[in-house]
Amino acid sequence: MPNHKIDLWNLAIKIIFLLQTTTGILGNFFLLIQYLVYFTEYTLKHTDLILMHLCGANTLIVLSTGVPHTMAAFGLKQFLNDFGCRLILYIQRVGRSVSVGTTCFLSVFQAITISHRESCCNDQKAKVAKYIGCSISLLWVLSMFIHLIFFGYIFLKRNSKNMTRNLNLGYCSIVNHVEMNYSLYIALVMCPEIFFSVLIAWSSGYMIVILYRHKKRVQHIHSSQVSNRKSPESRATQNILSLMSSFLAFYSLSSILRGSITLSHYHSWCLVMVTPLISLCFPTFGPFLLISHYSVLPRLSLVWIRNTIL
Repeated sequence: MPNHKIDLWNLAIKIIFLLQTTTGILGNFFLLIQYLVYFTEYTLKHTDLILMHLCGANTLIVLSTGVPHTMAAFGLKQFLNDFGCRLILYIQRVGRSVSVGTTCFLSVFQAITISHRESCCNDQKAKVAKYIGCSISLLWVLSMFIHLIFFGYIFLKRNSKNMTRNLNLGYCSIVNHVEMNYSLYIALVMCPEIFFSVLIAWSSGYMIVILYRHKKRVQHIHSSQVSNRKSPESRATQNILSLMSSFLAFYSLSSILRGSITLSHYHSWCLVMVTPLISLCFPTFGPFLLISHYSVLPRLSLVWIRNTIL
């Protein structure tokens, strides 16, 4: 490749990483501040609670992925030692696992919310709502515990005789123990994420069926005022479906690229650069979908006006 094309590609990588990181940090912090401020005044709704933790997980992903890759793109190479590199990977993995889990909770909870009154799922809505906070807390604890295996490699690599593989991330390099890495990664990370992804796809499909049946029933109503009006549940479901579809698209592509890096012995520079770019897409642009549909800013405005008048 000619030098001018390489320079142009490097410049594009720098700009994209910088824009993704800056946009992701600002968007997620903006939503987090909204939820935290509103939480100090009132109790968050169950959907808001899930979204708050989703923004927290996305913030971890952007900070641990976008910031070091941006620094490396601008010339600061290999600035982390082995411990620091594994710490960054630990934060990335925890954020990714929590993001997948909370997205699954959001999709399943909304599917239960819009289920028919005669459905057995609707009878379980109140029971499920009671355990959302505990489930999210358990998800954080399990994710942090499971991904401690990355720190275990630091102490095992000195005495291990298993085959090793060096992974250059640009901002640091680590040595993975192939045999142990595969078994633990598949059992503790991939299987739960696949399970959550299947639940997301199932609940999203279920919501599509519910909306389709609702649309068919509405067509039989001749009043234009009623037929053109959408219920809050329908609007929320459509918004969540757009969020779920973007999540599944970026997550699936990111998983394929990560799997290619994990399985291949030779890591091309292009693959190593494109993978974090794809991984940052949902954490970066997801907050703007949430801001447009689930922002608590209108409620905060009402609280401010009420306090001012009183």
